Amino acid sequence: MSRDLSASIATSLFPAGAFAAALAVSPLAMGAAAPVVKIDGSSTVYPITEAVAQDFQRAKLHEVHVNIGVSGTSAGFTKFCRGETDLSNASRPILKKEMDDCAKAGVRFYEMPMAYDALTVVVNPQNTFVNRLSVADLRKLWEPEAQNRINTWKDLNPAWPAQKINLYAPGADSGSFESFTEVVVGTAKSSRSDVQTAEDHAVLAQRIADDKDALGYLSLDYYVENGKKLKAVAIGDGKEAVLPTVANIRNGSYQPLSRPVFLYVNEKSLEKPAVKDFVDFCMKNAERLVVEANYLPLPARAYSENLERINARKVGSVYGGENKARPRPVDMRKLLDALMHGS
Repeated sequence: MSRDLSASIATSLFPAGAFAAALAVSPLAMGAAAPVVKIDGSSTVYPITEAVAQDFQRAKLHEVHVNIGVSGTSAGFTKFCRGETDLSNASRPILKKEMDDCAKAGVRFYEMPMAYDALTVVVNPQNTFVNRLSVADLRKLWEPEAQNRINTWKDLNPAWPAQKINLYAPGADSGSFESFTEVVVGTAKSSRSDVQTAEDHAVLAQRIADDKDALGYLSLDYYVENGKKLKAVAIGDGKEAVLPTVANIRNGSYQPLSRPVFLYVNEKSLEKPAVKDFVDFCMKNAERLVVEANYLPLPARAYSENLERINARKVGSVYGGENKARPRPVDMRKLLDALMHGS
């Protein structure tokens, strides 16, 4: 935003004398560079931090800049553990190697669960025969051994047509890719290679919408945003297949593809007033902004406890470097208790 436009907004909010006094001490009025909050990481969590950033910058009259990159969870942690960013969006917990990298660089961090998410399996709406799949079906499709063996719908189910299946997935740096392959295939990042990928879930959504033979998975938010162009597939894991509805995600029946998503903050970055203010604003407004971003908010107490953990200097991860955010069977309310209290 230009300085002139910032000034016009401020003038409308403050009496002339009060505005003059505020302007006299503002960084922009003094010619100093505006403070910058640097965030990178998961494209899944991006809509949440983007919503927070927009409201935060308005509240600060745009005298603080929030820069958000979308390099994927893994690449985001690489930057975070080098001390290049203040906060890191993540669609999975930080891993042991990443924790070691942070420790070597002297980066201590706080782990803050932000929302419930669900990886949503989708097909093109022109597909009239795929309404439900089991986790075993997904494994048959996505495991490395499936390449050159399961290539048509008929290969997966004899009752379906012999049309080619075009698979779509988030990129290898995505926490969504790691989570999906871990719970479906059994090993993180283990997947057939003839898959069309994109780090940006919005790009994935559009590609699937343009391909009548497509099947892919993406974050719940991007399905909600593109619901008229995509068709969600019910998923079952030894039980009745269910869709990723609010109730099914909250009660744990949409398994194993439900998960929490996170925001990590560098402890040292909290010494910067702009970063501290951003984190405080984020947690105090998270419940509303998570909903605006089309995710399911955690109970209000979770966000206040995130701040309490920071005030108590409880650094580190409750997962010990392992991606165990989705024990099976899981009740998301019990999962929240584990996140908050380390049980």
